[in-house]
Amino acid sequence: MLNLKGISNPVSYVQYKHDAQASELVLRRLTRWRFELVSVLKCPLTRFVSALLLVIATATVAVGEDKQDEKKEKLPPALKSYLGRSVAQTMHYAGAPWLVRESRQREEDCATLLKELRLKPGMIVCDMGCGNGFYTLKMAKQVAPKGEVLAVDIQQEMLRLLEERAKKERIKGVKPVLGTLIDPQLPKGKVDLILCVDVYHEFSHPVHMLAKMRESLAPGGQIALAEFRLEDPKVPIKLLHKMSKKQILKEFNANGLKLVRQFDKLPWQHLMFFERDEKWKGAEE
Repeated sequence: MLNLKGISNPVSYVQYKHDAQASELVLRRLTRWRFELVSVLKCPLTRFVSALLLVIATATVAVGEDKQDEKKEKLPPALKSYLGRSVAQTMHYAGAPWLVRESRQREEDCATLLKELRLKPGMIVCDMGCGNGFYTLKMAKQVAPKGEVLAVDIQQEMLRLLEERAKKERIKGVKPVLGTLIDPQLPKGKVDLILCVDVYHEFSHPVHMLAKMRESLAPGGQIALAEFRLEDPKVPIKLLHKMSKKQILKEFNANGLKLVRQFDKLPWQHLMFFERDEKWKGAEE
């Protein structure tokens, strides 16, 4: 995994996070094949054929698994832009330490954001794009003892990091959920609140995701959206990772969600709350 020591500035992180994803994937694959080939070359002659066959078999299985994955995840084309906004790439799990950086409370006032969610014991809530669980674990404490946090991420590695943190802190009531690019795998009509912190702008299939999120809301359920303010040039985040209120309303209204509340006192982010718009008649043909 790439070393993130010393990376505390979100601008620095955003600049290299996608290179980190590509580099780690290539390194992992090269390391695997290097190990297998070296093992073959070191085998005695009497075992060479068996070892060679094993490598070939492994390659065949890997190819088969890749084809199965492609078939299983046959998705609509990912959007590069949506309603005039460029879509950002998903944050790679190599950047997870940045999510729990010491300066985050000071920069984003996470405690105030959490307070504005107005969570209550017994609620079923979702941390969408939960990462390693910065908000998940805090939410779990507030909905305990009978509530539950559905921690959704599309990267299994992120969910593993979340589980490790939950175990270490002895926090229960967290259910890791491996979502897909088009479906967060949430129960229909059961979720009281879905929290999306700086993640919506990375959805490659926003229409599909908003439809599933809308479908999952319980009566009176809300989506709480936090995004870095595009309107404020002092917010030290790349433009690609910011959203304006105007753009947020444009996209959410177009997908059957209406603004019911907003909080404007966070240092860097918009915080907007949406509910199902029962008068919405579906997307225009």
